[in-house]
Amino acid sequence: MTTLRPLRMDDLFKFNNINLDVLAETCNVPFCLQHISQWPEAFAVAEAPDGSLVGHMLGKAEGMGKLWHGHVSAVTVAPTCRRLGLARTLMEDLDKLSTDVYNAHFVDLFVRASNGLAIGMYESFGYVKYRRVLGYYSGDDVEDAWDMRKALPRDKNKESTIPLDHPIRPEDLEW
Repeated sequence: MTTLRPLRMDDLFKFNNINLDVLAETCNVPFCLQHISQWPEAFAVAEAPDGSLVGHMLGKAEGMGKLWHGHVSAVTVAPTCRRLGLARTLMEDLDKLSTDVYNAHFVDLFVRASNGLAIGMYESFGYVKYRRVLGYYSGDDVEDAWDMRKALPRDKNKESTIPLDHPIRPEDLEW
């Protein structure tokens, strides 16, 4: 049985089977260390019975006022463990943390506009396409992202998930 547990520092060296995949957005070690130092409670790993890691969630809390929210910086599941509900479990863990600890209004994430499988998965978890961010992903393959959001109980009227009717640029993002 796979179990969720908090990240330990040496876990950073056990992610290859999870991150070396075309669908995975990888985070470098300094990025991970910054998140761990600020939001250690929001970094969970999924550990298989043999001790290997088969998934991870890197989250945080940010914003102010009605924009106070949980954010999914990365959620990744090893190819051999996909379609088993592990991503849902990791996402629900951050939802619970964002509700019970952060008292956030919503949880958001960014996903490549071309990644239809991930978009469909997030929609099945209750996320909606809030706004398109033009050129969010840089590098050789510049690509737009969807900013997807899921309202939490604090946002009783789900104001945080009412889609914008126009795209924005990365420099227009609040956080």
